[in-house]
Amino acid sequence: MTATTTPFEPARLGPLTLRNRIIKAATFEGVMRRGEVSQRLIDFHTRVARGGAAMTTVAYCAVSPDGRVNRNTQVMDGKQNGQLRKLTDSVHAEGALASAQLGHAGYVADQRSNQMRTLGPSTRFSAPAMGLVHAADSTQLEQVVRDFQRAANVAVETGFDAIEVHLGHNYLLSSFFSPNLNRRRDQFGGSIENRSRFPRRVVAAVREAVGPDVAVIAKFNMTDGVAQGLWLEESLQFAKLLQDDGHLDALQLTGGSSLLNGMYFFRGEVPLREMAAQQPKVIGWGLRAFGKKLMFPEYPYEEAFFLPFARQFREALDMPLILLGGINELATIQNGLDEGFEFVAMARALLREPDLINRYRSKEAKIGLCVHCNKCMPTIYTGTRCVLVPNP
Repeated sequence: MTATTTPFEPARLGPLTLRNRIIKAATFEGVMRRGEVSQRLIDFHTRVARGGAAMTTVAYCAVSPDGRVNRNTQVMDGKQNGQLRKLTDSVHAEGALASAQLGHAGYVADQRSNQMRTLGPSTRFSAPAMGLVHAADSTQLEQVVRDFQRAANVAVETGFDAIEVHLGHNYLLSSFFSPNLNRRRDQFGGSIENRSRFPRRVVAAVREAVGPDVAVIAKFNMTDGVAQGLWLEESLQFAKLLQDDGHLDALQLTGGSSLLNGMYFFRGEVPLREMAAQQPKVIGWGLRAFGKKLMFPEYPYEEAFFLPFARQFREALDMPLILLGGINELATIQNGLDEGFEFVAMARALLREPDLINRYRSKEAKIGLCVHCNKCMPTIYTGTRCVLVPNP
């Protein structure tokens, strides 16, 4: 990477050539009622592809029914291959590539909505899960590995160019890394080697399933953003192990906890009133009363807010890295490339302006219109969108 690299040059990502260096990050689209791959989901990603993104990421693709965030989450089980193929064909027709974010929600899976139990590294209460989550045994963990392999195969069969393994936000794999969530005393707990064992096993299994012609990346937590959670001192060691395993083509660097600190990876205003309005009455009251204190603390928005942490990974690692977090300005993208990051990923800015990348390229814009109000967050229940843009 040199200072002359520009955001609009083609670039290699493992076996792929992306038309530029800007990726649409995973954003739960909220248009998969009962897990259906709807036309609205297809249109969502087609707009992003038409708007200039090099690759758009479909989120969130659960690897099993118990790994859904809630019942309105698709499962990559082979039952909707026709619609998934329609989605990837539509994205490809616009000149972009498609990535499938695969994960198991773990402590973040709503057991009441899914009507089935979820699992985690250790037994604990989880508010998102609406109850107690039990520690997984070795048999259950092996089934999760098989589920990831099956889901990866479905993604390949339906035309996805890349797989993004969800190692972030205290979903199942991420929670194994976290010292405050993983209290196991067996081969999957305790040391750095042990806590990384299961996530690394999943990544290896996904690579084995898809072979060398599909890119495999991971969304990886640099920090959980909570007391006694994962932080740089250990996450850098985990990242080095993942790099040395050789199964990943890139890491997308993130942070925060959907279990314990849902604003750490957003930053900006907390739309508690709007979020509470989308919940049952009792839960909504609890959000209004205790939400900011318990799970949604407010952090001031800063452009490229993860960059100071991401620099530590760029210094320590040789593998390609994807910079994420608060990217709204063309100058920020250029700066990220100048600092040695191979790609940048954007989310909220492209909800506001799906064509922002084309507008950057044509010099019609240097800064996106997103104001970081986060009022897009409550729309995940009715179709994720910027509330300043009419619902398509």
